[in-house]
Amino acid sequence: MSPLIFGAGLVVLNLVASARGQKSEPFIGSGDQPLFHAANRYDFAIMIPPGATECFWQLAHQTGYFYFSYEVQRTLGMSHGWHVAATAYTPQGFLIETSQDVRGQINFSTQETGFYQLCVSNQQNHFGSVQVYLNFGVFYEGPEMDQREKNERKQLNDTLDALEESTRKVQNNIFHMWRYYNFARMRKVADLFLLQSNYNYVNWWSAAQSFVIVLSGTLQLYFLKRLFNAPTTTETQKPRC
Repeated sequence: MSPLIFGAGLVVLNLVASARGQKSEPFIGSGDQPLFHAANRYDFAIMIPPGATECFWQLAHQTGYFYFSYEVQRTLGMSHGWHVAATAYTPQGFLIETSQDVRGQINFSTQETGFYQLCVSNQQNHFGSVQVYLNFGVFYEGPEMDQREKNERKQLNDTLDALEESTRKVQNNIFHMWRYYNFARMRKVADLFLLQSNYNYVNWWSAAQSFVIVLSGTLQLYFLKRLFNAPTTTETQKPRC
């Protein structure tokens, strides 16, 4: 009975491992089930350890426009390398574009519906962590609607169509203003960390130089006084000629 029990235990372990290894994302081509609609834009900062890579997945539908911008805000550790590598992949796993710099952007049109993968790598820096600010998302120029909604829209008058078109343009303009605002905020935080680093560097270097100046002056005064020290003379002990 023990071999049978051992074999049944192996089968149960295999089933549990396979269940844990499945992705939690919804399957793209699973019948008529609608896709999970996540948020269309994100902006946050992340700390990447030395030699590590962080990846994110963003759902995008066809005929959309994907934007991805990043900037290294500060470095921590022994090394001070500011360059990171950012890559974008299609839902099928094909490379779209790579950017290797302190800051950069990757923009492209989404040709298929699925989860696009974004990765930020700190492989070039093996002795220091980097804080990277990320801003990515998807926007669509036109509203998403099915055939029934399109037919209902044809029945509306020109005034409502004009109002809808104007509202959509205003929303797109506000969205692009939000993107530029996030990019400016990215630069502001990076400049703030740079100013703080320079401030600490100047303070420590000034303190070290002040200490060296005081120490050198003290030593000079000490050795000059030793040159003018005259030995005391007595009747039995007199300085030699």
